[in-house]
Amino acid sequence: MDQAGLRRGNLALLVRTLREHGALSRAQLAVRSGLSKATVSSLVTDLELRGLVHFAGISAGGQGRPGQLVDLRPTSVCGVGLDVHVGHVGVAVADLSGEPLLRRRVACDVPGIGPERAIDQLAELARTAIAEVRDVVGPPVGVTVSVPGLVDRDSGTVTFAPRLRWRDVAVADGLAARTGLPLDRIAVDNDANLGAEAELAVLSGDPEHRITDLVYLTGDFGIGGGVIAGGRLIRGSSGFAGEIGHMAMDPLGPYCSCGRRGCWETQVGLGALLHACADPDDPVRDPTLDLDQRMRIVRARAEQHDRRTLDALHQIGTALGLGVSILVNLLNPAVVVLGGYFAALPEWLVEPIRNEVVANVLAPGAGGARVVGSQLGFTAATTGGALAALRRVLDDPTVVPTGQADDEEAPA
Repeated sequence: MDQAGLRRGNLALLVRTLREHGALSRAQLAVRSGLSKATVSSLVTDLELRGLVHFAGISAGGQGRPGQLVDLRPTSVCGVGLDVHVGHVGVAVADLSGEPLLRRRVACDVPGIGPERAIDQLAELARTAIAEVRDVVGPPVGVTVSVPGLVDRDSGTVTFAPRLRWRDVAVADGLAARTGLPLDRIAVDNDANLGAEAELAVLSGDPEHRITDLVYLTGDFGIGGGVIAGGRLIRGSSGFAGEIGHMAMDPLGPYCSCGRRGCWETQVGLGALLHACADPDDPVRDPTLDLDQRMRIVRARAEQHDRRTLDALHQIGTALGLGVSILVNLLNPAVVVLGGYFAALPEWLVEPIRNEVVANVLAPGAGGARVVGSQLGFTAATTGGALAALRRVLDDPTVVPTGQADDEEAPA
């Protein structure tokens, strides 16, 4: 590695250390990073010129001379996550610390309007969101779009998204042309992968229960999976891992959007739930209603012990449990996280899932796997997108130009 590359790596090390541990003195940064005090001092000056850190008072306690604390400036830059699904498009903006600043979702018939108009909608959401947070946070360092399907990440192209009826759609190029954002700052990724990374970040916030092996299930019209093993996202040899919704569970079952029969998502996708619990003219089948509203209706009926709703939820939970059992036998995760619409109905889904897992997993006690509802729900993919966009700074702080620091002065 050349000197410039080594310095970028060391700058990234300090940024990640501050993000994990909070404000530290230069001496503490040197200890935690393993770098010399002189190197840390030079790097901190560089980060200050880029506006990524600020001075945060004086360290108290310990021996010797009190040290000046350095901390990240969360508002120095932001990351933007965009989300496109069958019934909605969405956006999330997060600051450098990962804290959400804005979340929004708009009901939209994405397959019906086609990819060009859908990208128009995404671009408008991005422009509006960036404008709304401009007064409280710095410019976006990146935008990541989540899509329920196969993605060529190198080109920013959706290779195949059957539920959207998209094939070979150049999403990154389209967004760059519509927003004026640099193409190299726009990425496209699978929604379940981004959701898995967002859920891992939430669960890792509990130091007593560090998670390194996790399976995340999306709950939408299509079903996807994100797999974290040993703390790393599993993408597979071509980047297409996680298409668990297309496990063939019933060769004679109904046709799936992918053209095959009996895929798992035909049994447990949102369409299966809505078909089982409501007639076509029922409000929960109305695509113009936000998914949160529709799930609140389903919840209310379940709480009122509506028999059709309870039977539908038990049917979905049992079918979910059979598929989850296969995943637990195969991957032995510590946690299976139920995302999307599953997260809105854990009281009725988790128990039948657990029953099937206990009955069908070979390892004693289901290998220790827990089944839990997502804390992020429908926002997991956009949250993961915003966090992925911020990773550009965490991996290479020099993507932020010098001269971005504000006029605040360091304390004497």
